[in-house]
Amino acid sequence: MKKLLAEFFGTFWLVFGGCGSAIFAAGFPELGIGFLGVALAFGLTVLTMAYAVGHISGAHFNPAVTLGLWAGGLFPAKELLGYIVAQLIGAIAAAGVLYLIVSGKSDFVDIGSFASNGYGKLSPGGYGMVSVLITEFVLTMFFLVIILGSTYPKAPAGFAGIAIGLALTLIHLISIPISNTSVNPARSTSQALFAGAEYTSQLWLFWLAPIAGALVAGVLHKTFFSKH
Repeated sequence: MKKLLAEFFGTFWLVFGGCGSAIFAAGFPELGIGFLGVALAFGLTVLTMAYAVGHISGAHFNPAVTLGLWAGGLFPAKELLGYIVAQLIGAIAAAGVLYLIVSGKSDFVDIGSFASNGYGKLSPGGYGMVSVLITEFVLTMFFLVIILGSTYPKAPAGFAGIAIGLALTLIHLISIPISNTSVNPARSTSQALFAGAEYTSQLWLFWLAPIAGALVAGVLHKTFFSKH
């Protein structure tokens, strides 16, 4: 239960901090934080929670990460469902809190995209399905390579959280214009549920591509990197 609570709170913080920065601060009149600020916010959520609860649950906060670690032989299959459910609940709870805040604005009409992910006309830069699929696959694969490498017993101790947080920042710097950056099915699901049917109809890609990328990274790590 401690592990599941840690995953709940960690994923909540990731969605609340990352998506919250995009919703409230990215385009704030004249002094918005922009793409760079949102990218840094996502990285900081993972970095801070990795040190806060990483010693309890391993700080996954992402179904793709959990499945990638399983594929790498570093996570038991019997715990997969519990972790993924806890992550989804944490993400949806954070989206719910964000909605309560957004809807309390004096000129509120609707929540718009709600920092959701998408392709085609729902992509910030108008990128098509194939472009978004490739982007999400490649970035999640490298994200897992970094996670698996930085947490490997032979890696320098105590620095994994920094490497992982900076990796997520870099991932967002690359892909916010392409897909609004997912690499995390829980983060995509939570926002799409509030943004509406147009976004939920595209959720399949933001489960398929990140999970596929994570599984490939896990197998690569298990086959090649962890043998040395």
